[in-house]
Amino acid sequence: MIKNNSGKLALTILSISLLTVMAGAAIAPALGIIRDHFADEPDMLIQLIVSLPALFIIVTNLLFSSLCKLMKTRTLALSGLLLYVVTGVGCFCVNNIWMLLLLRALLGVSVGMIMPLSTGLLAYYFPPEKQAGLMGLSAAMNQMGGVVATLLAGLLANIQWNYAFFVYLLGLFAVALVAIFLPNERLQGGSGPSLKLLRRFHPSVVGMFLVMILFFIYPTRFALSAHTGTSLSNNAITLIMVGLDLVAFLVGLVFGKLMQGFRHGMKYIAPLCFMAGYLFLSAGSSLPILLAGSAFIGIANGIAVPYLNTIASMKAGKEAASTVMPLLSAALYLGQFLSPLLVTPLGALCFGASDMLSPFKAGVLIAAVYLLQSFLTRKKQVVE
Repeated sequence: MIKNNSGKLALTILSISLLTVMAGAAIAPALGIIRDHFADEPDMLIQLIVSLPALFIIVTNLLFSSLCKLMKTRTLALSGLLLYVVTGVGCFCVNNIWMLLLLRALLGVSVGMIMPLSTGLLAYYFPPEKQAGLMGLSAAMNQMGGVVATLLAGLLANIQWNYAFFVYLLGLFAVALVAIFLPNERLQGGSGPSLKLLRRFHPSVVGMFLVMILFFIYPTRFALSAHTGTSLSNNAITLIMVGLDLVAFLVGLVFGKLMQGFRHGMKYIAPLCFMAGYLFLSAGSSLPILLAGSAFIGIANGIAVPYLNTIASMKAGKEAASTVMPLLSAALYLGQFLSPLLVTPLGALCFGASDMLSPFKAGVLIAAVYLLQSFLTRKKQVVE
């Protein structure tokens, strides 16, 4: 039954990947307009609109094995997706920053329910030889969700700031596919997070944490710095950010072939591209520099996420969905949540609080740490 419907099943699982990036980054292009609407509120609260869902995704991920015991896969996926649509679109209806943040927190719970399924089910239903290609497609779908949602959110925000939240209606597409094609099975294994599990998968978990610390400098700072430091319109800023997602999407499409051709060197490409991207963004605000920096960061993110998911899923096997994938998801969103809280003070400490580009300069330093971590933990490994 699964073999005969493998294409539809893969599409269904990939449709979940289309949505997960939208928890925070989709609203990033509208952040300048949202800040103008909530002009009396501190900048940190405005940034939390993007990063707060990540904290609640982490908490839900840590409880994911318990959710798997309570609900089978289709029930769990549908519950998470419906909550996703309701809380995402619900932000349109509120005009209070605290109510807005509450709904963003509940959105985080919904993504925490579906994120491990978006990659773990690929390891559960498909053999290892297909996983690199599928993980690349999963990352590509994730970035395509970013392309579509970022573009729509930026355009909708021009009508009025809260119209940007209508992008979460895209979740209804995945609801329909999951209801029709996803089997309602109980996932194998998984006793919850543990030090033993973390020791086993720490290269991937720490790597994912560093990747998200690095990547999330971009959506939390780019629109704000470009809005302030350039004469670019909100539409132009949105298009540049969409371009980053498009680059990452294209890299994800060819990730399987890249793993076959450059397997031994893949671990170094992402940290080097992050370093190059933030070096460009640290150099100024001209359009060519902004485009080059965004392109390198798109390449880095398009490689790093499927690489870490692939090597971890190959090691974990069919139990990946209920063991390592919740850990990777928690690390991913912990990095997203902590990124502005760590990078802004680090940039101010090293380069001065008045330097608008200091977060990008801090990104260069963190990319060097990621490069060192990749070398020390994977120098003898092809896959884990």
